[in-house]
Amino acid sequence: MNIVVVKDNVEGGQKGYEIFKQAVDNGAKVFGLATGSTPITTYDQITASDLDFSDKTSINLDEYVGLGPDAPQSYHYFMNEHFFSKKPFAQSYVPDGLNLDAMNETERYDKIIADNPIDLQILGLGRNGHIGFNEPGTDPESTTHKVKLTESTIEANARFFDNEEDVPRYAYSMGIASIMKSKHILLEAYGAEKADAIQRMVQGPITTDVPASFLQNHPDVTIIVDEAAASKLK
Repeated sequence: MNIVVVKDNVEGGQKGYEIFKQAVDNGAKVFGLATGSTPITTYDQITASDLDFSDKTSINLDEYVGLGPDAPQSYHYFMNEHFFSKKPFAQSYVPDGLNLDAMNETERYDKIIADNPIDLQILGLGRNGHIGFNEPGTDPESTTHKVKLTESTIEANARFFDNEEDVPRYAYSMGIASIMKSKHILLEAYGAEKADAIQRMVQGPITTDVPASFLQNHPDVTIIVDEAAASKLK
Protein backbone atom coordinates (compact mmCIF):
# COMPACT_ATOMS: atom_id res chain seq x y z
CA MET A 1 0.00 0.00 0.00
CA ASN A 2 1.31 3.41 -1.00
CA ILE A 3 0.08 5.96 1.58
CA VAL A 4 0.05 9.64 0.62
CA VAL A 5 -0.61 12.07 3.50
CA VAL A 6 -1.93 15.47 2.44
CA LYS A 7 -2.91 18.67 4.22
CA ASP A 8 -6.61 18.53 3.35
CA ASN A 9 -9.13 17.17 0.87
CA VAL A 10 -8.29 19.90 -1.66
CA GLU A 11 -4.68 18.77 -1.85
CA GLY A 12 -5.99 15.20 -1.84
CA GLY A 13 -8.15 16.02 -4.84
CA GLN A 14 -5.10 17.28 -6.71
CA LYS A 15 -3.21 14.06 -5.92
CA GLY A 16 -6.25 12.03 -6.99
CA TYR A 17 -6.41 13.92 -10.27
CA GLU A 18 -2.70 13.19 -10.87
CA ILE A 19 -3.37 9.46 -10.45
CA PHE A 20 -6.26 9.61 -12.94
CA LYS A 21 -4.08 11.55 -15.39
CA GLN A 22 -1.28 9.03 -15.08
CA ALA A 23 -3.77 6.22 -15.73
CA VAL A 24 -5.08 7.99 -18.85
CA ASP A 25 -1.53 8.65 -20.05
CA ASN A 26 -0.72 4.96 -19.55
CA GLY A 27 -3.64 3.87 -21.71
CA ALA A 28 -6.32 3.04 -19.11
CA LYS A 29 -9.71 2.52 -20.73
CA VAL A 30 -12.04 1.57 -17.86
CA PHE A 31 -12.52 3.57 -14.67
CA GLY A 32 -14.39 2.39 -11.60
CA LEU A 33 -16.06 5.35 -9.91
CA ALA A 34 -17.42 6.06 -6.44
CA THR A 35 -19.94 8.54 -5.07
CA GLY A 36 -20.24 10.43 -1.79
CA SER A 37 -18.51 13.57 -0.59
CA THR A 38 -14.98 12.08 -0.48
CA PRO A 39 -14.13 11.96 -4.21
CA ILE A 40 -15.72 15.33 -5.09
CA THR A 41 -12.45 17.30 -4.93
CA THR A 42 -10.82 14.75 -7.23
CA TYR A 43 -13.75 14.93 -9.64
CA ASP A 44 -13.64 18.73 -9.54
CA GLN A 45 -9.97 18.69 -10.54
CA ILE A 46 -10.67 16.20 -13.33
CA THR A 47 -13.64 18.07 -14.78
CA ALA A 48 -11.66 21.35 -14.75
CA SER A 49 -8.82 19.69 -16.68
CA ASP A 50 -8.35 18.76 -20.32
CA LEU A 51 -8.51 15.02 -19.64
CA ASP A 52 -10.67 13.31 -22.25
CA PHE A 53 -12.85 10.30 -21.41
CA SER A 54 -14.89 10.31 -24.62
CA ASP A 55 -13.42 6.96 -25.70
CA LYS A 56 -13.44 5.40 -22.24
CA THR A 57 -15.84 3.45 -20.01
CA SER A 58 -16.93 4.09 -16.42
CA ILE A 59 -18.44 1.56 -14.03
CA ASN A 60 -19.90 2.78 -10.76
CA LEU A 61 -19.58 0.91 -7.50
CA ASP A 62 -23.13 1.00 -6.25
CA GLU A 63 -26.66 2.37 -6.25
CA TYR A 64 -29.60 2.47 -3.85
CA VAL A 65 -32.34 -0.06 -4.51
CA GLY A 66 -35.58 1.76 -5.24
CA LEU A 67 -34.12 5.00 -6.61
CA GLY A 68 -34.11 5.82 -10.32
CA PRO A 69 -31.52 7.96 -12.12
CA ASP A 70 -33.69 11.09 -11.83
CA ALA A 71 -33.94 10.92 -8.03
CA PRO A 72 -31.66 13.64 -6.58
CA GLN A 73 -30.29 11.24 -3.94
CA SER A 74 -29.48 8.50 -6.44
CA TYR A 75 -25.87 7.82 -7.29
CA HIS A 76 -26.67 8.04 -10.99
CA TYR A 77 -27.88 11.61 -10.42
CA PHE A 78 -24.77 12.39 -8.35
CA MET A 79 -22.47 11.21 -11.12
CA ASN A 80 -24.30 13.28 -13.72
CA GLU A 81 -24.00 16.37 -11.52
CA HIS A 82 -20.36 15.98 -10.57
CA PHE A 83 -18.79 14.21 -13.53
CA PHE A 84 -20.72 12.91 -16.55
CA SER A 85 -22.35 16.22 -17.52
CA LYS A 86 -18.88 17.79 -17.70
CA LYS A 87 -16.71 14.88 -18.79
CA PRO A 88 -18.82 12.31 -20.65
CA PHE A 89 -17.58 8.76 -21.18
CA ALA A 90 -18.27 6.67 -24.26
CA GLN A 91 -20.23 4.38 -21.95
CA SER A 92 -21.16 4.78 -18.28
CA TYR A 93 -22.63 1.99 -16.19
CA VAL A 94 -24.45 2.41 -12.85
CA PRO A 95 -26.50 -0.35 -11.17
CA ASP A 96 -30.20 -0.06 -11.97
CA GLY A 97 -31.86 0.78 -8.67
CA LEU A 98 -35.30 0.31 -10.21
CA ASN A 99 -34.63 -3.31 -11.17
CA LEU A 100 -36.09 -5.07 -8.15
CA ASP A 101 -35.08 -8.50 -9.47
CA ALA A 102 -31.83 -8.75 -7.50
CA MET A 103 -30.53 -11.87 -9.23
CA ASN A 104 -31.15 -10.40 -12.67
CA GLU A 105 -29.51 -7.07 -11.82
CA THR A 106 -26.46 -8.48 -10.05
CA GLU A 107 -25.80 -11.00 -12.84
CA ARG A 108 -26.18 -8.21 -15.43
CA TYR A 109 -23.66 -6.03 -13.59
CA ASP A 110 -21.18 -8.87 -13.07
CA LYS A 111 -21.17 -9.39 -16.84
CA ILE A 112 -20.50 -5.68 -17.42
CA ILE A 113 -17.49 -5.84 -15.09
CA ALA A 114 -16.24 -9.08 -16.69
CA ASP A 115 -16.54 -7.55 -20.17
CA ASN A 116 -14.82 -4.31 -19.09
CA PRO A 117 -11.92 -5.06 -16.69
CA ILE A 118 -11.34 -2.01 -14.49
CA ASP A 119 -7.98 -0.30 -14.87
CA LEU A 120 -8.39 2.22 -12.01
CA GLN A 121 -10.97 2.00 -9.22
CA ILE A 122 -11.55 4.93 -6.84
CA LEU A 123 -12.97 4.17 -3.40
CA GLY A 124 -14.11 6.00 -0.30
CA LEU A 125 -14.05 4.43 3.14
CA GLY A 126 -16.90 4.07 5.61
CA ARG A 127 -16.40 4.73 9.29
CA ASN A 128 -17.07 1.02 9.88
CA GLY A 129 -14.47 0.03 7.27
CA HIS A 130 -16.87 -0.60 4.40
CA ILE A 131 -15.88 -0.08 0.76
CA GLY A 132 -18.67 0.33 -1.73
CA PHE A 133 -21.61 -0.95 0.28
CA ASN A 134 -19.68 -4.00 1.46
CA GLU A 135 -20.54 -3.82 5.13
CA PRO A 136 -18.74 -5.72 7.93
CA GLY A 137 -19.35 -9.43 7.53
CA THR A 138 -19.34 -9.36 3.72
CA ASP A 139 -17.85 -12.46 2.09
CA PRO A 140 -14.50 -11.48 0.53
CA GLU A 141 -15.39 -13.68 -2.47
CA SER A 142 -18.55 -11.67 -3.13
CA THR A 143 -19.29 -10.21 -6.54
CA THR A 144 -22.15 -7.78 -7.24
CA HIS A 145 -24.87 -8.31 -4.65
CA LYS A 146 -27.86 -6.74 -2.92
CA VAL A 147 -26.86 -5.35 0.46
CA LYS A 148 -28.90 -4.58 3.57
CA LEU A 149 -27.39 -1.34 4.85
CA THR A 150 -26.26 -1.09 8.46
CA GLU A 151 -27.69 1.52 10.80
CA SER A 152 -24.34 3.36 10.88
CA THR A 153 -24.33 3.65 7.08
CA ILE A 154 -27.96 4.78 7.02
CA GLU A 155 -27.15 7.39 9.66
CA ALA A 156 -24.07 8.59 7.73
CA ASN A 157 -26.09 8.97 4.51
CA ALA A 158 -29.14 10.57 6.13
CA ARG A 159 -27.71 14.05 5.53
CA PHE A 160 -28.56 13.66 1.83
CA PHE A 161 -32.26 13.04 2.57
CA ASP A 162 -35.03 15.07 4.20
CA ASN A 163 -35.45 12.41 6.91
CA GLU A 164 -33.46 9.39 7.99
CA GLU A 165 -36.58 7.31 7.30
CA ASP A 166 -36.23 8.23 3.61
CA VAL A 167 -32.81 6.58 3.26
CA PRO A 168 -33.19 3.31 1.29
CA ARG A 169 -32.44 0.22 3.34
CA TYR A 170 -30.88 -1.73 0.47
CA ALA A 171 -28.34 -1.11 -2.26
CA TYR A 172 -26.68 -2.93 -5.12
CA SER A 173 -22.89 -2.98 -4.77
CA MET A 174 -19.86 -4.42 -6.45
CA GLY A 175 -18.53 -7.10 -4.14
CA ILE A 176 -15.11 -7.24 -2.54
CA ALA A 177 -13.92 -9.75 -5.15
CA SER A 178 -15.17 -7.44 -7.92
CA ILE A 179 -13.20 -4.52 -6.47
CA MET A 180 -10.08 -6.62 -5.99
CA LYS A 181 -9.98 -7.46 -9.72
CA SER A 182 -9.23 -3.80 -10.54
CA LYS A 183 -5.65 -3.30 -11.73
CA HIS A 184 -5.04 -0.20 -9.56
CA ILE A 185 -7.09 0.96 -6.58
CA LEU A 186 -7.17 4.52 -5.25
CA LEU A 187 -8.78 5.01 -1.84
CA GLU A 188 -9.35 8.46 -0.35
CA ALA A 189 -10.36 9.28 3.24
CA TYR A 190 -10.47 12.58 5.07
CA GLY A 191 -11.25 13.65 8.62
CA ALA A 192 -10.65 12.35 12.15
CA GLU A 193 -13.81 10.24 12.02
CA LYS A 194 -12.03 7.99 9.46
CA ALA A 195 -8.85 7.54 11.54
CA ASP A 196 -9.91 4.28 13.21
CA ALA A 197 -10.99 2.75 9.92
CA ILE A 198 -7.74 3.78 8.21
CA GLN A 199 -5.62 2.30 11.00
CA ARG A 200 -7.57 -0.97 10.98
CA MET A 201 -7.53 -1.15 7.19
CA VAL A 202 -3.77 -0.62 6.88
CA GLN A 203 -2.31 -2.09 10.07
CA GLY A 204 -4.98 -4.37 11.51
CA PRO A 205 -5.62 -8.00 10.68
CA ILE A 206 -7.35 -8.91 7.43
CA THR A 207 -10.88 -9.62 8.57
CA THR A 208 -14.49 -9.44 7.43
CA ASP A 209 -15.02 -7.09 10.40
CA VAL A 210 -13.16 -4.47 8.32
CA PRO A 211 -13.96 -5.12 4.64
CA ALA A 212 -11.34 -2.60 3.48
CA SER A 213 -8.62 -4.66 5.18
CA PHE A 214 -8.75 -7.08 2.22
CA LEU A 215 -7.06 -4.35 0.19
CA GLN A 216 -3.86 -5.41 1.98
CA ASN A 217 -3.90 -8.38 -0.42
CA HIS A 218 -4.04 -6.19 -3.55
CA PRO A 219 -0.74 -5.53 -5.36
CA ASP A 220 -1.37 -1.88 -6.33
CA VAL A 221 -3.26 0.32 -3.85
CA THR A 222 -2.76 4.05 -3.31
CA ILE A 223 -4.29 5.61 -0.20
CA ILE A 224 -4.71 9.38 0.03
CA VAL A 225 -5.47 10.63 3.55
CA ASP A 226 -5.29 13.94 5.32
CA GLU A 227 -3.37 14.31 8.57
CA ALA A 228 -6.49 13.78 10.67
CA ALA A 229 -7.40 10.50 8.96
CA ALA A 230 -3.78 9.35 9.25
CA SER A 231 -3.49 10.29 12.91
CA LYS A 232 -3.77 6.74 14.31
CA LEU A 233 -1.32 5.08 11.96
CA LYS A 234 1.73 3.80 13.81
